Amino acid sequence: MTATTTKPILGDESADAGGPSNVMLLGIDLGTSRSSVVSMGGARKIVESYVGYPKDPVARKMLGADVLYGKHALDHRLSLDLYRPLAKGVIKTEEHDKNLEAVRHLVRRLVELAEPGREQLVYGVVGVPAEASVENKKAIIEATEGILDAVMIVSEPFSVAYGLERMDQALIVDIGAGTTDLVRMHGTVPTPEDQVSMELAGDAVDEKLLELIQAEYPDAQVTIHMCKRFKEKYGFVSESNTKIEVEMPVNGTPVMHDITALLKKACSTLVNPIVDAIHKLVASFDPDFQEKLRHNVLLSGGGGLLDGLNKRVEDGMQRIGGGKVVVVEDPQFAGAEGALQLALDMPADYWQQLK
Repeated sequence: MTATTTKPILGDESADAGGPSNVMLLGIDLGTSRSSVVSMGGARKIVESYVGYPKDPVARKMLGADVLYGKHALDHRLSLDLYRPLAKGVIKTEEHDKNLEAVRHLVRRLVELAEPGREQLVYGVVGVPAEASVENKKAIIEATEGILDAVMIVSEPFSVAYGLERMDQALIVDIGAGTTDLVRMHGTVPTPEDQVSMELAGDAVDEKLLELIQAEYPDAQVTIHMCKRFKEKYGFVSESNTKIEVEMPVNGTPVMHDITALLKKACSTLVNPIVDAIHKLVASFDPDFQEKLRHNVLLSGGGGLLDGLNKRVEDGMQRIGGGKVVVVEDPQFAGAEGALQLALDMPADYWQQLK
């Protein structure tokens, strides 16, 4: 966790700011593809991680807004300068200033969706990839200044484990769009040696599916956005016999295409790397506890929703002695829910106040 403080913020010392009743606590999962927020007031919202700005006055008049977010921005992308500002869970380095501003707008939108009171201070715990650098974390903190009054940065798989109260001898696999992050829990805050982050995740599956479709159906007109939709609606790695046909235009005419085998092949690219990363964390763990760790593997994140993934990972783990893999309940909110629980539990000196 990243934690610095200038004074206590949730105890009696904060009475000058209205005390705890004047604070809204948020758990935020800033994701490459989707970002989520949960609040102590019960808000649970997801926004696709797109921010768009009208290209010209005509677009501004048509859209009636200076900034568009999420699916609304994606649907109007031809009229916008569109940003997907997070890559592999951190702020993109190219066009850094523009992407930083887009992340600021995204954070502001998430806070708005949580509907804090006019006089409330807003403190947020923000999840980032397991191996995010100090510079990445500082950039996220910078993006929250002026929007959050205090912030704490945590690794996303750690926040998942915390929210599930699986803090001892469990292995979390959090599959996002930009990264797949793993952390082994053993009753304390994980160290860098307890964590693995891979850039093979949902975006890589989309890119592989695009490559396979273009090779199989060279006349089909297909985009990466279409591949993402196909994966999210139909993605699987199980032994399903269901035929998957999707509509893609050929020279402007809609035509149905069978992508069953292609989709399974693209989604299956996740399996062996995840098994290898699990093996790495198990093999370097105390041998007295390796057996329990292998039988307490939890899948979270959007990738955890792929049909049959937990069973395929279990099958792959047979070569390392077997194991048990389960999908967490509500995987798309697990990180944000855990971040909120951290916000509720952490003492004042774990927070960084923002001006």
